[in-house]
Amino acid sequence: MTSIEPLQACALFKDFTETGLRIFAAIATERAVSAGSPLFAESAAGEALFIVKRGNVRLVLKTADGERELATVGPGEHLGALALLGKSTRLVSAVAATECEVVEIAQRDFVRLQPQKPQACLKLALAIAGDVAAKAADARDLLRELAARKPAGP
Repeated sequence: MTSIEPLQACALFKDFTETGLRIFAAIATERAVSAGSPLFAESAAGEALFIVKRGNVRLVLKTADGERELATVGPGEHLGALALLGKSTRLVSAVAATECEVVEIAQRDFVRLQPQKPQACLKLALAIAGDVAAKAADARDLLRELAARKPAGP
């Protein structure tokens, strides 16, 4: 069983009681990831939520010119949350920038937990939905900024 501290540090679990945290800690596993090793690859099936416990993880997108780093996430931040809610495809790759420890909650375990702890699972699903909505709003603002730029002349 994973300790509850990494879950407590993650925004997705901010409204959970200690009992709720223990429910998810019971299905979570901790993994050590070597620097340079992938947590997951772009276009692969999404099968788990990851929470960074220690270290930093780079989010990388393949482009025609190679790889482009989009962001770096650190302790307390999460990756791949939508994978818990259903079949998904990873939009980016996640690669350990440093030696890392992550907490992983697998979709199969989340699905098995739903009949036993439906309220806890619904609460996490709503937290994930809220997080996605906030990120979509941020993306919308970026798209508006791009649209407002004047195109380069011929």
